[in-house]
Amino acid sequence: MLDAPSTLLWCREQPVMRVTLPSGDAAWLVTRYTDVKALLGDRRLSRDLSRPGTPRMSKENTLFQDPNVNQDPPDHTRMRRLIARAFTASRVERLRAYTEGIVEEMLDAVEEKGPPADLHATLTFPLTIRILCELLGVPTEDQREFTAWTDTYLSLGKYPKELVAANNAKLDAYINALIDTKRANPGEDLISGLIAVRDEDSSRFNDYELYYWSKSLLMGGYETTANHLGASIITLLTNPDALATLREDLTLVPRAVEEILRVQVVFSSIASLRYVKEDIEVAGTTIPAGSGVILAMESANRDETVFPDPATVDFDRPPRPHLTFSTGPHHCAGSALARMEMQVALTGVLRRFPGLTLACDPLELKRSSGVMIEGFEEVPVTW
Repeated sequence: MLDAPSTLLWCREQPVMRVTLPSGDAAWLVTRYTDVKALLGDRRLSRDLSRPGTPRMSKENTLFQDPNVNQDPPDHTRMRRLIARAFTASRVERLRAYTEGIVEEMLDAVEEKGPPADLHATLTFPLTIRILCELLGVPTEDQREFTAWTDTYLSLGKYPKELVAANNAKLDAYINALIDTKRANPGEDLISGLIAVRDEDSSRFNDYELYYWSKSLLMGGYETTANHLGASIITLLTNPDALATLREDLTLVPRAVEEILRVQVVFSSIASLRYVKEDIEVAGTTIPAGSGVILAMESANRDETVFPDPATVDFDRPPRPHLTFSTGPHHCAGSALARMEMQVALTGVLRRFPGLTLACDPLELKRSSGVMIEGFEEVPVTW
């Protein structure tokens, strides 16, 4: 399905409701833009899901349940400030020319092989992984291993508990070995920088936090962007008027990226699960302390009271901030990088392949299920 699930559109008429998570635990679902945005910055909600009795996303996934890491301010803010230095707009912009070169190289290979092509396999994932490896200082040849680990790391019922645990153990060993290698042979990359800060002043953060955030950057740094990019290409190819507008004027690509990010949220709302530390009232409903709350960004981004005619892809839409990258203390640190990668890749694809079309019926496109990132499994195109 290309549009937001119809159930979420219906849910906004009941802006707060009880739902059941894949784990079987109960939680509250919040669907309206104003409420979701307010709660994303509300300190009465916690990202720390390690508390006893906290609802679980799924039975096999322990993401955000690590008792050794505080996911809330001020500890989270302390680490976030260090990491955010690598993703400032100015630093990301310096990567633009490098990214353009990689995109051209990958599109050369696509063009040489000829149609049809799966742009997930040939562009979106290879591009975002390569940029991430460059930033973190991860050997590109290791990417096959950690892409398999990412799938299980982000599982919400797709994989059995035993496989998730086994792959997480392999991932842990890899991250610790990578840190040891970087400590012995530092580079100009982000992980080397974090190690240097840790070794210069151990009061800034501990070794476990160094491991945890290195793992989080590796696992979360490419999957979402790759899927957003794939969804962007599909959105354009299934909206001919918007596609024609963009082909006529590629300077509109940055605005197009923002609009497509609004209408195509690829991560599951379950990934936004929060713990309620004290009773909180939302849209006239009291959500009691100890509950779990899901903040439905994909529904908020389609709230007709904020975005008129929300299902339409409109590059002239008055600028209003979508919530795809969240907001508040957990706003995506890599959002500037994701935007730049999407802008460069979309520009390259549209310029190189003016006759690009989907290679299948849009109804045949399948989304991933049972995982946090619900992107399209393939981006099949021809020209």
